[in-house]
Amino acid sequence: MDLRKLKTLIDLVSDSNVTELEITEAEGKVRIVKGFAASSAPVLTQQVVVPASPILAAAPVAPLTASEIADAAAVTAAAAAAEIAAAGHTVKSPMVGTFYRSSSPGAKPFVQVGDTVEEGDTLCIIEAMKILNEIESDKSGTVKQVLCENGQAVEYGQALYVIE
Repeated sequence: MDLRKLKTLIDLVSDSNVTELEITEAEGKVRIVKGFAASSAPVLTQQVVVPASPILAAAPVAPLTASEIADAAAVTAAAAAAEIAAAGHTVKSPMVGTFYRSSSPGAKPFVQVGDTVEEGDTLCIIEAMKILNEIESDKSGTVKQVLCENGQAVEYGQALYVIE
């Protein structure tokens, strides 16, 4: 399950009157339970069951605290960033906004995987506060990966493209 989706689910449970949430997807099952410790502060637990073959029994998973979940998310994000960096040069978002691969919904994307780009070529548009900002390549090379989906919200410093 995507880390951003997991964080969103944890925030949803934490900020609502829901005490338990269980979601089953193809890659596994996530169960988030909001309990109360002696300090009356909410404690989040997470149980992840990933199918293995053959399935005999699922061993119970010890509850995780919110800080343990955040630590695991940070380690996973760092590992993902290291993997992307090893693949080539990353073009990062210079701002928070909405990522668009083309100039209009029906138009052809500015670049696709396998395209050769020169320094200064437009790669995408990031819309911020109703202003469309063209993001240009800061390196010449071949586009190896597009790391964002059209219409996706992006953060400052988030990797958008890998150029080799």
